[in-house]
Formats: sequence, C-alpha cells, structure tokens
Amino acid sequence: MDKIMQSRLDRGFLKYQKEYEDKALEVLRSGWYILGKEDEAFEKEFAQYVGTDYAVGLASGLDALWLAFRVLGIGKGDEVIVQANTYIASVMGITINDATPVFVEPDQYYQIDADRIEEKITDRTKAILVVHLYGHSANMTKIVNICKKHNLKLVEDCAQSHGACHEGKMTGSFGDFGCFSFYPSKNMGAFGDAGAVTTNDPELARLMKIYRNYGSEKRYYNMVVGANSRLDELQAGLLRVRLAHMDEITAEREALAKRYTEGINNPLVVKPGVAPYASCVWHQYVLRVPDKRDSFKQYLEDNDIATIIHYPIPPHLSEAYAYLGVSEGSLPVTERYAKEVISLPLYSGMTQEEQDRVIDCINSFKG
Repeated sequence: MDKIMQSRLDRGFLKYQKEYEDKALEVLRSGWYILGKEDEAFEKEFAQYVGTDYAVGLASGLDALWLAFRVLGIGKGDEVIVQANTYIASVMGITINDATPVFVEPDQYYQIDADRIEEKITDRTKAILVVHLYGHSANMTKIVNICKKHNLKLVEDCAQSHGACHEGKMTGSFGDFGCFSFYPSKNMGAFGDAGAVTTNDPELARLMKIYRNYGSEKRYYNMVVGANSRLDELQAGLLRVRLAHMDEITAEREALAKRYTEGINNPLVVKPGVAPYASCVWHQYVLRVPDKRDSFKQYLEDNDIATIIHYPIPPHLSEAYAYLGVSEGSLPVTERYAKEVISLPLYSGMTQEEQDRVIDCINSFKG
C-alpha cells in the first residue's frame, strides 16, 4: 500500500499537463523571458480575479511582503501589528524594513483576533498585517474599520488564501496591498518561486513596479534603491494556466474538506470551523489534538500517512526573533495552538480511497 503524502504536486500538473506544456513551449520559443507579454497578461487577469485595479508580479511572496512595507514607507521606529501564529515570512516582511512586529493572538478560526487589535495600538503603530491563514479569511470588516479609525495602513498576507472571501469580497482586495505567494504548494502554485501584490492605488502599483526592477522606471535611471524581484515570463505563463482553472481547483479542495469534516468523528481531535462571514479555500485542513498531537502524528506515520505541523515554533519564540524579547508564555493561545495543530493530507487529485484511509485511521486513533 503506497504512502499517502501530505501534499502532492504531480497530480495537479498531470490534470492540466498539455496546457502547461504547450504554454511552456510557447514562452520558450518566444525569445522573451523577463517582463514581457505573459507578465502583463497575468497581472491583468489576476487583478480581475481578485477584484482589484492592479496586480504586480514579483519573484516571491516574501518579496511581496517586504516590498509592500518599503513602498508604504514603513521602517525604523514604526510598529506593525501582526498575528502571532503565522509563518515567519510574514514577520520578516516587517523586520526586513527595520520596523517592529507587535503580536496579537489568534481567534478560534486561527486568524488574527480582531477584538484584540486595538489594545496593541500605540503612537508608533503604522500598519496592520493580516494573515489569512490556512485558506480562511480574517474578519476584514472589523479590521478595515480599525484601520480607518486609527489612520493605519493595511497589508494582507494572502499567501494561503487565493480565492477566499470575506462577505463575498476576495482577500487581497481590502488593503493598501494584498501580498501573494505562488510557491508550488499553494492552491495557485507556480513551478518555482513566484509572487505578486494587488492594489487599487495606481501610484502604489507604479512604485511597486519601480522597486521590483532595481528602483528603475526607465532603464539606467534609478529613482530608489530597489530590488531584483521580477516575475519571469515562464512562471507568469504557467500561472495563467492555473488561474484559468482556479474555480475548479477551489471546488475540489472544498469537497475534500467537506468529506473530512463529515467523516472524522474522533472526540480526541478538534476539527476546523469556518466563520459565518468567511469562505475558506482550504490551503490546509488543520486539526488540533490537545495533549496527544505527537503520538497522533506518529500513529498516522506508522500507518503510512504523512502530515505536517503548521507551525511548530511561533515566530516570537524563534531564535531569529529572540532580540524582540517576547517571552514564552506571553502569547498562550498561539503557543497552545503550536503544540496542538496538525495538517492532514489534502491535494489536487486526492482520491476518495486515499481520503477514506486517512479518515478511518484518524477515527481509530485511541491516544
């Protein structure tokens, strides 16, 4: 019996293999590989998909984050509020600019707890970074109102939420910038590193295009110290293929998540919920297993079922951010989640037989 992997990229490729291969050959034969027609077309199509006026292709999701704060002028002495239970790249987007992250606990849906934000606002707070974790939207109505009330910039980390909505409006369309990763394992994954930002502000879009290209709007005339962060033509073309199938890809993941939710009945595990204001695109299907997570993970491994922990070490407890002085125990909800969460296998092309094996194994776990 083959091992069930937590994620498989080959199935998603094989489903649309001819389209990907045809597009790759088209780009290779074009003789133009950086900032060309594929990038321009992808930016227009992706902006339309998200519901914004502009999108700017970049080399990675991390570049999207740190360049967003750079373009917004946020730096040393400034504070940015961010949820504590996120991947460390979210925080790096802040600290690469010498700004200071201020951590907020998550709510029951693993998103930033909007009711705990205002207590963290100081006269140094300049922005809120919302991370739409696991494919679920944060409570954007409350967060947008907080930003308006306190005159704060709003950046959305949408690395895991391609297509997720809050009250019918897609993530990435609420903030000054929406920041996307197209890392291969994402719902809308490329075939290498790739990223983008979305915005409704024409000046922010213009500045982002300058910053991504060495700080230059016109070749050899450099306005600012920028970066080399351009979405190459091959990745842009392949992402256009993926984007054309995103509704189908999302529907498949929703169906897989529904089968997990309906089939798993072990009282030792806590299944994820979806807030009434949100839709979830299920980048991950995350259980919590209080007090027994490690034995649960080993039990599944012994039964040839792979899982991943997203994420075992919260950023504030990482060696990289020891200098912030945020001590263990200061964010108890985040730290508890880090000890309990586990992500089940979920991928494009997952079969009913594979999923039934996972569900049966979970239900037979005794602790």
